[in-house]
Amino acid sequence: MTPRELLGVAEVPGGPPLRLFRRGGDFMIVLERNELMSTRMNGSEIALGTMTCGRLAGRAAPRLLIGGYGMGFTLRAVLGLLDAKARVVVAELVPGIVDWARGPMADLTGGCLDDPRVDLRLTDVGAVLDAPEDGYDAILLDVDNGPDGLTRPANDGLYTSRGLSRARMALRPGGILAIWSAAPDAAFARRLAHAGFIVDEVRTKARDNGKGPTHVIWFATRR
Repeated sequence: MTPRELLGVAEVPGGPPLRLFRRGGDFMIVLERNELMSTRMNGSEIALGTMTCGRLAGRAAPRLLIGGYGMGFTLRAVLGLLDAKARVVVAELVPGIVDWARGPMADLTGGCLDDPRVDLRLTDVGAVLDAPEDGYDAILLDVDNGPDGLTRPANDGLYTSRGLSRARMALRPGGILAIWSAAPDAAFARRLAHAGFIVDEVRTKARDNGKGPTHVIWFATRR
């Protein structure tokens, strides 16, 4: 078996560091003993982007917020579907993630962070939600492991009733809050409904070939 090669360590504010590994042609980001994401399993991250854009069909010059760049699969998916008038704010808390995107994973990234439609902000997505400017047609959250977070305790605040209220207020009427999760969470789905959203829960495979673990995406439409 090809051994893993450690490429870098990124500090996470308020949490343990992330490590970037490469094995052959594959990259993986690891938190302690947990593999948070990898280039082998990107199907659900791509689905988060494509399915959200499908629900935005017909909206002129949509404005999106992506919370958590990760490996950029969601960002590249939406950029491939949105027209030149769209705008995408990307909030990434960990500067090292962006350094990796522009360094060892530059071939994978394909320059998406430098796309003229992209506004990259090195900050907590919660701070962006608190200053929504003109509001968003869609907010896509792929932060931590979903409502059952691993990376840092502060992420849990995004999924509380108060956090969902913040997201709802940052959305334009009829806007969509799309949330990725590694696993189902019935209590969280009920919390979304109680927060004033129409909730559609979709299950999708981790790999783009339809294999691997099943992940969950909630599409919550502001009433």
